[in-house]
Amino acid sequence: MLPLADTGTWIAVGFAVAAAALALATCLVLVLVLFRRGRADPARERRHAEIASTRDLDAVLERTLAAATSSERVDAAMAVRHSEDMPIVATLGMTAEEASRQAISSSPSGGARSVRISYRYDAGDGPADPAAGRLIRGGVAVPLQAEHIGTIGTLAVFWRREDRAPADGEIAALEALARTSAPVIRNAQELRKARELADIDALTGVHTPRYFHETLARECARAQRYERGLALLVLDVSSETNDGGRTADDGVLAAVGGRLRGAVRQADVACRLGGERFAVILPEAGARDAENLYRRIQVAVGSGLSGRSIHLSAGIAELRPEDDVVALFQRADDALAPAQGRGSLPSGPAD
Repeated sequence: MLPLADTGTWIAVGFAVAAAALALATCLVLVLVLFRRGRADPARERRHAEIASTRDLDAVLERTLAAATSSERVDAAMAVRHSEDMPIVATLGMTAEEASRQAISSSPSGGARSVRISYRYDAGDGPADPAAGRLIRGGVAVPLQAEHIGTIGTLAVFWRREDRAPADGEIAALEALARTSAPVIRNAQELRKARELADIDALTGVHTPRYFHETLARECARAQRYERGLALLVLDVSSETNDGGRTADDGVLAAVGGRLRGAVRQADVACRLGGERFAVILPEAGARDAENLYRRIQVAVGSGLSGRSIHLSAGIAELRPEDDVVALFQRADDALAPAQGRGSLPSGPAD
């Protein structure tokens, strides 16, 4: 048997060893926690790399929104690119009606890094999401900031759960995503503008046939993805000659192109299809909007070309859920044929 003093010594040593082991274990846990916090998220890095790898504006916005909604705690996202013309708005996980109600048209003011959004509804009176059957309850918006440029827009995420508070890590991840996306979005938009300028018909000042087909395909895909409206107006121009025939010389086509550019909305895309044919793509619009645009074009052409008898024929089509770009164009083109025989537009939308 050990002496009492020796027993006490061994007990003290045991406690010391146990305390040292506990301290070591605690340190190891802290190191692991710090390591995991400092270690980059491979999935997040991959998503950011995919965003930075494209120069197509639609692809940039789509990948940004996909990254923003990658968390199970996030139900929807919206990106707004501010513009002197019409702002560019892209959404994911929400209806067009819900998107129209979101108050993020301007970025957080006063240098705020983020803004928490909270929603309250009257009982049984809130606008519900028909797809999810739930209302948006909250969200967070952060500015899209490009270096040397400043704030170019807003990125926001939303959730439908009640009593949901975003964690600091979530907000930090959203801010990091915005920092990655902002310069790519800006560069992609500038590239699109440059391409648009390069795709201008020299005679009429409207876009070329190639640009028309590219844009129509892009707008059809966007309208169907986000459940938005899209209409197409196809025009044929002719002018009476002295012998009673009909043609349209360069002077008439140039003048019609100028009147067409003045009549369309900022969001509309006016193009020359070739020869005496023109077309206008109307995003976020329906057949009635296209008909109203045609009336404005009629007035503009009729009041601006004195001494010339100009005839406009038109066909109108509105995007349907089952349409592809070929079906939409064919329906508008088919509607143009009977109008050409009469030398005027049909009295109503040909759709």
